[in-house]
Amino acid sequence: MPELTGLPALPSPADAAIYRILDANLDRAREGLRIIEEWCRFGLNNSGQTEQIKHLRQTLAQWHTPELRLCRDTPNDPGTALTHPQEAERTSVAAVLQANFCRVQEALRALEEYGKLYRSDLAAGSKAMRYQVYALESEILGSHRLQRLRQGLTYLVTSPSVGAASPSENRLLPVVEAALQGGIALVQYRDKHTDDHLRLELAQQLKDLCHRYGALFLVNDRVDLALAVEADGVHLGQTDLPIATARQLLGSQRIIGRSTTNPDEMQRAIAEGADYIGVGPVYATPTKPGKAAAGLEYVRYAAEHATVPWYAIGGINTENLTEVLQAGAERVAVVRAIIEAENPTLIAQYFVAQTNHRHTFHTVATPVG
Repeated sequence: MPELTGLPALPSPADAAIYRILDANLDRAREGLRIIEEWCRFGLNNSGQTEQIKHLRQTLAQWHTPELRLCRDTPNDPGTALTHPQEAERTSVAAVLQANFCRVQEALRALEEYGKLYRSDLAAGSKAMRYQVYALESEILGSHRLQRLRQGLTYLVTSPSVGAASPSENRLLPVVEAALQGGIALVQYRDKHTDDHLRLELAQQLKDLCHRYGALFLVNDRVDLALAVEADGVHLGQTDLPIATARQLLGSQRIIGRSTTNPDEMQRAIAEGADYIGVGPVYATPTKPGKAAAGLEYVRYAAEHATVPWYAIGGINTENLTEVLQAGAERVAVVRAIIEAENPTLIAQYFVAQTNHRHTFHTVATPVG
């Protein structure tokens, strides 16, 4: 038989195993990057990030040589039959991005380590690329959440008044789902008295529920709980952790909000790096017993001076919503008006329709400078 020419020599069994590892992880990294690239291109319309990720893919393609591809043995690969229930569905775009960032980072780590046995430039390049991907993860996931925050005009804050002794008996989940069906864009889980083990379980269920409907999920006060359930962020009161400390713990990807009751607190929260602020209480409310209402005057001040998204909050309901919007609010946060409603979906739809109308009117009416 004549000798075939132009093909790489067959590697030893040990080398063949290394080549298969490198081939599989090059595929995995390139596929994950392509998924992220598509969102940067079509979801974020970010040409800079799109070009950066495309360059990473093309660099990996240069290392994906024929000698690695020739060692591929898909029919006999035991990994092709392995799967996990979490891979069967994704609850949001953020979940898709997070899963693929993890996939790329793990693949690059494998390329870095096994690449040391093959080509030093592949190993060194994979290490450098991994740090670039870490930075991209912070930028893209952070901007994705902030984009949804800016677009979200209605915010539901939960109340333990609808709680129960166990998640199976808890009325909070169906009430929140009903509100989400009405179009609520953000949900904050606030419960200062329930045992931590139950709070953790409820927070996880609420986060999954919110992401199923494309809503952001935040936790009141508890940075540790937010991290444990991978929430989109936290909301902090004036006596809670400093924003800088919360940011250090949560990283740049997650949202941090701060309650404010007057212009000084507002300016301080913005200066400290809050992604959004609560403005209120607009009216006296049993949710904040003993706290005087900030009134519509503070709403008017926020409309003129706030430089981050802000939500009017405190005693807002269907009867007084119009005057809150007329005072300059575009976003509102509600508690009892939805939590205690006979039909949470209908009330949520009312708030969504009114804030959308106000936002559209304000956008059209405001002249472009």
